[in-house]
Amino acid sequence: MYIDLSQWDPANIYHLMTQTVVPRPIAWVLTESQEDNFNLAPFSYFTPVSSNPPLLMISIGKKPNGDIKDTAVNVKKTRKLVIHIANGSLAKSVTRTAATLEHGESEVTANDIELEEFEGFSLPRVSNCPVAFGCSLYEIQEIGATPQTLLIAKVEKVYLASYIAEQHGEGLKVDARKLNPLSRLGGGEYATLDKVFSFQRPK
Repeated sequence: MYIDLSQWDPANIYHLMTQTVVPRPIAWVLTESQEDNFNLAPFSYFTPVSSNPPLLMISIGKKPNGDIKDTAVNVKKTRKLVIHIANGSLAKSVTRTAATLEHGESEVTANDIELEEFEGFSLPRVSNCPVAFGCSLYEIQEIGATPQTLLIAKVEKVYLASYIAEQHGEGLKVDARKLNPLSRLGGGEYATLDKVFSFQRPK
């Protein structure tokens, strides 16, 4: 089957891409709407793009009514965000926070999600999430016809749950099986790790 995307509408292209570029990591992003009022939302158009400087990239679409999503609004205003990597046990919470709320309504409050201090960073983090990146806004662009907000965040601080990582030389070794990251497939489907294996990469 060969497909000419110039003949397809954006909705069908979206569904094709999200069913074929799989699995995708999920950025579970916390931002501040106003003092002590936090927005929390998942995004699966997400990837690391650089390690020097350490940069993560998220592509943020619009709300169903065409408004800019709260995550983009908040980051433009405060220039701070916390990107979490959730595990499989948090799948329901991650999904619930994808609901569209009015600006200023907190997904954290609506879903009774517990936050705690992120040591050394200005925003809190989700308490039972095994990975959190405290980030500042590095660059933001509007791309495409809709358009999408392309947000590039610079990682300043990292939290790792002690059970997923151990010292490995001068760095750390994160056990992917213990992390068991939640990932996105097409439609309403998610996945976690079933099997981890290694091959020696060529030099």
